[in-house]
Amino acid sequence: MSEQMVIRFERGTPTAEEVAALVAVLSARPAGAAAPAGPVSAWWRSGLPAAPAAGPGAWRASGLPR
Repeated sequence: MSEQMVIRFERGTPTAEEVAALVAVLSARPAGAAAPAGPVSAWWRSGLPAAPAAGPGAWRASGLPR
């Protein structure tokens, strides 16, 4: 079984501790971004209360129960 080189150091000679630190940081990263959620239905939003429209009396309407 042959091993494939995954990390290549361009300059210098890192110590075993430096390589271990690099491997720890890279392995702690998340695997990848989660798949985007599917399209959201507007049906659930229809039941949410709408924000009061701007205009005369809007400040009073914002404090009243809906």
